[in-house]
Amino acid sequence: MIKVSRFFVATTLAIASLGFAGSVKADTVQARCDIYPKGSDRVKSSGPCMFSQRQGYVGIQLPNGKRYDLSPVGNQPGNYRDQNGRAAYREGMGEQGQIFRLSNESIFVYWNSSDNQTTRPSPNRPVPGSRRIGTLTASPGSRINVRSGPSINTRSPHYGVPGDRIEIIRCVQDQDTTGSNLNWCNVRFVQSQATGWVRSDFIDFPSDGL
Repeated sequence: MIKVSRFFVATTLAIASLGFAGSVKADTVQARCDIYPKGSDRVKSSGPCMFSQRQGYVGIQLPNGKRYDLSPVGNQPGNYRDQNGRAAYREGMGEQGQIFRLSNESIFVYWNSSDNQTTRPSPNRPVPGSRRIGTLTASPGSRINVRSGPSINTRSPHYGVPGDRIEIIRCVQDQDTTGSNLNWCNVRFVQSQATGWVRSDFIDFPSDGL
């Protein structure tokens, strides 16, 4: 059995409290970042990085000077805009760390900053134990359109109702309205296993953002 280092435990506890502290300074920890181009299983870069979070805002600083700044979108945990205004979203890796899906790459942030990472999840497959389960929300009795694509201009082959439990697969920025703060999320209904796209203002996201 692999022993958990004191550093790993301390770092995990520090990260668990991120976003809840009311201090003036951002919470910052040393981590390790693997960066994958979108759609690729081959890591582009891997090494130490600095991860910070304050009041929901996330910063990831790489040693080469590149920085990612992610701003939360509304009250929807796990949904962000990057420094260029493009949609980004967060997934969890349990106690290992977090994944940030950007428009053209994925950043895997590991709380254990050691290079001796024994298992690396595939960047293009769901991480075991990381399912994000939310519910549909709207006025009682409403029917919520489930689209064939991330736009109101696509077909709506079926619908959901408030309270339906859904697995949130991925989210992309709403392109229907210029400057929109909404996303479209590809979802799978827990009960029926039907899939489709639902706009984020009809989704009650899990409070932990994972």
